[in-house]
Amino acid sequence: GLAMSDTQDAAVEGMVTMQERVVNLINQLSMPLIEVSLVVGRHIAGLSRSLDAHIEASGQTFSERITAPWPIEEGTQGDVSATFDLEKVFKIIDEDRMDILSTLIRVTLVEIEATLAEGLLALRPWEALSRAQLSRAQGPGQLFSPLEIPEDW
Repeated sequence: GLAMSDTQDAAVEGMVTMQERVVNLINQLSMPLIEVSLVVGRHIAGLSRSLDAHIEASGQTFSERITAPWPIEEGTQGDVSATFDLEKVFKIIDEDRMDILSTLIRVTLVEIEATLAEGLLALRPWEALSRAQLSRAQGPGQLFSPLEIPEDW
């Protein structure tokens, strides 16, 4: 079998692959913040349900970095969604574009043979990044500004 360091290297390499692909696609499609946030949220929800079932069955424990959203430092105004007309937002989002990102994430997770925990770990930074930017959004228009990916990402 693989030595532990090999599997860890493979996991890290997989994460990098995921990161690069998602960055490229988001940039290529100029994907708005809200769309990235929704897609990442759906994948995290799905992976979390599977991981919870696995935890129940196996009694294994996982770090909070995997099981819970990362804290964000932004001075958030509570729940953003309360202030925006979500109906309108959902009319404007581009489901096709979201499907492309969703498929990319799904295919990449399979390809890099990510465990549930690794899949969640790969997506948590995107969740934190989009949540931090959503918390700063002053109006619906800003939900549709492109997700800003930090230089050193």
